[in-house]
Amino acid sequence: MSRLTELPRIGLTAAPTPLQPAPRLSRKLGAEIWFKRDDLTGTGLGGNKVRALEYLVADALARGSDCLVTGAGTQSNWAMLAALAARRCGLDPYLVYYGSPCEPTGNHALAELIGADIRFTGSAQRVSVDTTIDELADQLATAGRRPYRLPRGGATALGACGYVRASLELAAQLLAADLSPEMVWLATGSCGTQAGLLAGARLLGTPYRVTGVTVSRPAAECAERVAALTTQVTEVLAIPPTAADSGDVVIVDGYGGPGYGLPSGAGDDAARLVARTEGIFLDPVFGAKSMAALIDAARQGRIAGPVVFLVSGGAPTLVSMSGRQS
Repeated sequence: MSRLTELPRIGLTAAPTPLQPAPRLSRKLGAEIWFKRDDLTGTGLGGNKVRALEYLVADALARGSDCLVTGAGTQSNWAMLAALAARRCGLDPYLVYYGSPCEPTGNHALAELIGADIRFTGSAQRVSVDTTIDELADQLATAGRRPYRLPRGGATALGACGYVRASLELAAQLLAADLSPEMVWLATGSCGTQAGLLAGARLLGTPYRVTGVTVSRPAAECAERVAALTTQVTEVLAIPPTAADSGDVVIVDGYGGPGYGLPSGAGDDAARLVARTEGIFLDPVFGAKSMAALIDAARQGRIAGPVVFLVSGGAPTLVSMSGRQS
């Protein structure tokens, strides 16, 4: 564990985030459900990306960077939180969005409030962000700036270490609650959160399966990315290779709805059920779709629990897409 404690880190998270039982939802589903409330991480409106940014922004500062360049879509929790963390630590934030300029709502409006320098690629393809990040960072470097560039979602081995740390936090909470979950369940997009949780599970030898519901990529691609990132994390932290198991990458497919960034009918129903049983809001892009998959698994008798569900945040998207919730 010394490798993890030796990494530069800036405290951005109000840890530990709560681990809460969901008794009314559990009765509805016939399976024991608990919530790990990473919507309450404490920076901005919270969310799972804050844990990655603790390590990534610290690395940027250690390297002498004076600005941070990243991007995604206009409603990206990652992009807004990266800009917010950069501002909090004295770095100028630059954000690249795919698509064309549009009316700022939700995360986009918050990024403008933060004062991020926002650029649009003009292409509807998400991958257009990747090349534009590199181009912008190169331009900034040529102009004498010291940019720190980050990929969409902050899905790097260093960023994923945030969820290795979260695994240690969760382990202490599970022990205190005398709880031995069957699964830790989450939405998987850029794959860094699942990779960090999986690396943490391997390190601790925990019996639960880290189960990711893909919301943005084909399942096969998602599995490859999680496996590769997990391997990179274990190398960074010197986790013994004997702890690795190629069969422990679990991806659930079929709940992406009409596409990434768009709500789904099943997700809307799942978010409504959780709000009305437990008073917890799930965002329509990640959390709601992941919960829809968990609800189906419980109702089909494929899980009995206990299951810990990671509430990954995304509150600003609830505002930007509020018309879909009733």
